Amino acid sequence: MTRCKINPTLVSILLATTIAGVVSISAAAIFSFSLLSKMVERMVSLSVGILLSTSLLHALPAAFESKADTHTLFATLLAGLLAFFLLEKFAILRHSHHHEGDGHAHAHGHDAHEAGKAGWMILVGDGMHNFTDGILIAAAFLANPKLGLVTGLAIIAHEIPQEIGDFIVLLNAGFSRTRAYVYNLICSLLSVIGGVVGYVMLDRGMTWIPYVLVFASSGFIYIAVSDLMPQMQRRATLRETIPQILLVGLGVVIVVVLTGHAH
Repeated sequence: MTRCKINPTLVSILLATTIAGVVSISAAAIFSFSLLSKMVERMVSLSVGILLSTSLLHALPAAFESKADTHTLFATLLAGLLAFFLLEKFAILRHSHHHEGDGHAHAHGHDAHEAGKAGWMILVGDGMHNFTDGILIAAAFLANPKLGLVTGLAIIAHEIPQEIGDFIVLLNAGFSRTRAYVYNLICSLLSVIGGVVGYVMLDRGMTWIPYVLVFASSGFIYIAVSDLMPQMQRRATLRETIPQILLVGLGVVIVVVLTGHAH
């Protein structure tokens, strides 16, 4: 009788990707739900800073510093922006029957059908990003187990601020706390799938990373620019604008500090 031999590297990858996902999601949820849920509307500005800086200062530079063809990366960015535009159109049509006062506790003047669209888009972008994180963790463990552990910790560090931004978007989109946590947790499990893909077919899997990063970034940029910033523009007084600018700046600083150490 032949015993199935357990590969310790694969086990380490599975544990690291699972723990990284659960820890980052849970830490972001605790922070978001305990401190930010009562002022979600204002925290949209923080989310804009986090989403844009994660994409423009971290994910996209990493993609374009790779050996991937620049023109193809830009084509992927364009395709991603158009894909999220179409996804938004579908979400608007799907939620067109909603209205204010539909029990989702939206702010006055905010249609529920407009709120719902960003929630689903942020989940798609986040899932793609988590998938690439899994491939990176697998590559690190295959190179050196210690490097794998450090990479897992680094990914937790850069995921927490991004996940805070995601939670803010989901709460603003009318998701309940439980629903936002469960859906984000499901998305985080894509890092486990990415880890397995990275382990099984590392060479080909590594070539996917720049394109997946660009596609995920296109979603974060689109959500920030097309959905969240217009909400901020509806509050145009100086008294409301100054906190918005400060919170956007705070979001950028958070990402720069954490991803600077994690790079």
